[in-house]
Amino acid sequence: MLSFACDYMEGAHPAILNRLADINLDKNTGYGLDAYSDQARQLIREACGRNDAQVHLLVGGTQTNTIIIDAMLRHNDGILAATSGHINVHEAGAIEACGHKVIAMPARLGKIDIDALEHHMATVTAEFNAVGWEHYVIPRALYISQPTELGTLYTLDELRRLRGICDQYGLYLFVDGARLGYGLMSPACDVTLKDLASLVDVFYIGGTKVGALFGEAVVVLNKDIRLTRGLIKSHGALLAKGWLLGVQFATLMTDGLYWDIARNAIDQAMRLRQGMVDKGYELYIDSPTNQQFFVIGNDRLEALQQRVGIDIIEAADDTHTVIRLCTSWATTTDQIDQLLAIV
Repeated sequence: MLSFACDYMEGAHPAILNRLADINLDKNTGYGLDAYSDQARQLIREACGRNDAQVHLLVGGTQTNTIIIDAMLRHNDGILAATSGHINVHEAGAIEACGHKVIAMPARLGKIDIDALEHHMATVTAEFNAVGWEHYVIPRALYISQPTELGTLYTLDELRRLRGICDQYGLYLFVDGARLGYGLMSPACDVTLKDLASLVDVFYIGGTKVGALFGEAVVVLNKDIRLTRGLIKSHGALLAKGWLLGVQFATLMTDGLYWDIARNAIDQAMRLRQGMVDKGYELYIDSPTNQQFFVIGNDRLEALQQRVGIDIIEAADDTHTVIRLCTSWATTTDQIDQLLAIV
């Protein structure tokens, strides 16, 4: 059965599996202190153009978001995010469980409304100054995703504007990069990895959704963020067999493999998009990345679900539904052709 329900259904790129098999019986130092992890960290620093960056290799997205936020925030601090942001919708209260409130901001097509953010920060700052900061959850960081939950992208100008707001109000800027490869490889993206590393305080390069068996590479650029190995350990996230993460990211970051396979997902998504439009399906969101959203009649939806794995987003009206179709690093032209033949 075909499935386009999400972008982490395949195992891992063959180069990773081959490399893991090659070193399977080697003896490696634990907890990420091995040579493979060192190599991965250095390759990531070089790609970012920031040899001063801290790089930590973690297992999954929820774990990564929780640890980064816990490193940035103090006890009564909160983090601003779009209403549609992953930490506000899909983390099962993990952020709040660590004692930090997610402060939801209005969003437009998955991106935080920058005007609304600016107004909010000016308003609460005036109020806190008048009444006393000790009575409130203090906004201390801003969370965004690149790309967003709806496949949309922040432009370089938007990132610069967000950086300015963060500087004005003393906020850390954190970018969730679970799908970062798919964002940066989109022809619609005018942001580079080095741009990102120059503008934000912390971000991560997603591996789980972009070719790895599992793993996210956190890049800390602001030395005031206390993301320590001890904090990682206290969250149960210091992987004993840390070299499994190191080998994967060293492989992905060698000879541009990460970017090449991410580009495949974008190329296939654009073929999928054009084919669906040619067949008369309405785009729900103009996404330039690997997540594509369409409006489909409910009469066709049931038949499609019998043959293809898809993600249901919401009802468009009484007779139509919004669906999401995702391509991945492993999607093939043949799979796209099969899908288009079915729909």
